[in-house]
Amino acid sequence: MRTIATATALATLSLAMTAFTGAAAQVTPTVEPLIPASGTVLDVSATGRTTRVPDVATIRAGVATQNATAAAALAENADRMARVLAALKRAGVATRDVATANVGLSPQYRYGENVPPVITGYQASNTVSVRFRDVAKSGAILDALVKEGANQIDGPSLEIDNPDAALDEARNDAVARARARAALYAKASGMTVARIVSIAESGENAGGQPPVMMTFARAKAAPSTAIAAGATDVTVNLSVRFLLK
Repeated sequence: MRTIATATALATLSLAMTAFTGAAAQVTPTVEPLIPASGTVLDVSATGRTTRVPDVATIRAGVATQNATAAAALAENADRMARVLAALKRAGVATRDVATANVGLSPQYRYGENVPPVITGYQASNTVSVRFRDVAKSGAILDALVKEGANQIDGPSLEIDNPDAALDEARNDAVARARARAALYAKASGMTVARIVSIAESGENAGGQPPVMMTFARAKAAPSTAIAAGATDVTVNLSVRFLLK
């Protein structure tokens, strides 16, 4: 009796698995081709944009010193750079927003005709990248850095700290532009837009701007440095495929 019961159970399990496999095979999803079998395919490229005011400025500030020996050049540089970093801290710039960008030491030469170059001294340099989260105050902080010994300033590079919402606005704008263009082509061709077949994002610009070179010169009663954030475009590029009928 035990053997018959076991055989019956196995047979029941086998039938259940067969039924399940058949049901699964019947509901297997199919992938629609990117080029539909009927209708006219239209590919449209569109750029969506929105505008934001940059809220972060990144500037490179550094110290370059020269002396007769490498050790003396480095020592002087370290002393002046310590004052620059202290000024940043007093100004309220967070430690996470200050990063060493470059440290260098190189010999300085005197060149003559028909003679080998002669080392006359050494130049040491130390540059930090500073992110200012209050763009309006960054100019005044740079003035303080120059007073403490900074003699190399590059920038600013202006950007948006959290661009996700702006990028989504640009995406919506890109889809709307693509739809409008598709409708224009469809009308001109005596057809209508049936639907979108596919959307591909081909690039974005989160509002970053190339750095602007700045020059500092020591002068009596020099005016304060001003940095204007202005406005920047946030853009997204889309490639959209439509089906026309």
